[in-house]
Amino acid sequence: MQVASTVAKVLALIVIIIAGMVKLCQGYTTNFENSFEDSNLNAGDVALALYSALYSYSGWDTLNFVTEELKNPERNLPLSIAISIPLVTVIYVLTNVAYYTVLDLNTVLDSEAVAVTFADEILGYARWLIPISVAMSCYGGLNASLIAVSRLYFVGSREGHLPTVLCMIHVNTCTPIPALIFSGGMSLIYLVVEDVFQLINYFSFNYWLFIGLSIVSQIYLRFKFPDMPRPVKLSLFFPITFCLCTVFLVVVPLYSDTINTMVGIAVALSGVPVYYVCIYLPPDRQPKCLQKLLGFLTLNVQKLCLCCAVDSEDRKEIVA
Repeated sequence: MQVASTVAKVLALIVIIIAGMVKLCQGYTTNFENSFEDSNLNAGDVALALYSALYSYSGWDTLNFVTEELKNPERNLPLSIAISIPLVTVIYVLTNVAYYTVLDLNTVLDSEAVAVTFADEILGYARWLIPISVAMSCYGGLNASLIAVSRLYFVGSREGHLPTVLCMIHVNTCTPIPALIFSGGMSLIYLVVEDVFQLINYFSFNYWLFIGLSIVSQIYLRFKFPDMPRPVKLSLFFPITFCLCTVFLVVVPLYSDTINTMVGIAVALSGVPVYYVCIYLPPDRQPKCLQKLLGFLTLNVQKLCLCCAVDSEDRKEIVA
């Protein structure tokens, strides 16, 4: 289904691009006149705008979460990223050119689904194809996110940073079912926030903060342990440049969108007491009721999902 949804999305975008290029070649360039007139160049607003834009490209890191399940990751991981990012960038840029060739700025801003509005304007009887493709694209994006995030919870639990119940896999398919269920439950909780752009701002601040910290740790390890085996190795220019970009995306919104940024920080810090009580404290110092609850959850999840817990060595044997 992931392949089918990806193909449907790309084909729909190609149709949109071709239709837009035809109109552009016919001389429909009015919407590009004074395109950047009255542009807002405030650094804070630019950073918040980048949150939404970069969210559209956030699939670039999804493959990293499933590295253990890739065949020949030393070759396939950098190759897939090197191919997909330029390809997606070109497709998205051409798609936006096609949109603005047919639709004016106010129509784009007022539209709840720009692709559907574009199809209604130009594709005639074939316009029904675009809503179906958009639905399949949304399904594919959600499916990829759930797969990636569940592996994040799974590995965190396996390394001792989350409760053991999340590092269980199905005894036959090796699928981290509890982590998938937990990811789905967290997604439903996030839907309480009605404004999707506000939710993106909450998410993006923490996302880029921790991504930046991860890259800083890689730079630190490069100097601290220069002889450590590195299957994929790049010039320090790339992580340093990336870190500077994350600093901009994290620091600037603290001034331009302080309240929403503080909410994002509070969401991140809410995990500290949970970690302290459930993970950091030794079992003999944890509340008895918590131990019983975690034991009850672990036992019944094993029964319901036909799962068993794994550690790092077990995982290596499964992958091999």
